[in-house]
Amino acid sequence: MKIDRFEDIIAWQKAKELTVEIYQMFFESKDFGFKDQIQRASVSIMNNIAEGFERKTNNELKYFLFVAKGSCGEVRSMLILAKELEKLPHDKFEELYLLSEEISKMLSAFIKTL
Repeated sequence: MKIDRFEDIIAWQKAKELTVEIYQMFFESKDFGFKDQIQRASVSIMNNIAEGFERKTNNELKYFLFVAKGSCGEVRSMLILAKELEKLPHDKFEELYLLSEEISKMLSAFIKTL
């Protein structure tokens, strides 16, 4: 299957979903440093998928997918911290953590196809 637009990449769609959820969860947070870091990391996942795709070469796409995967790890790390600091209900932590793990696995599979 040929992908014509980055918006058609399922990992990008899931990353956008994760980003929207994170923005909503931390919208009212007064811990601006934490809020900024987790939001930027989540945005980085979707934006690196998009940027890599738009570069139009497999090597550059692969590089940006690895960067996106790193940002996925950063989001998971921040989610663990959010849970420990009780900034996030346990059920929401589970949902977001599993979604970020799913995205990471999708990125690994995508990288392998290149």
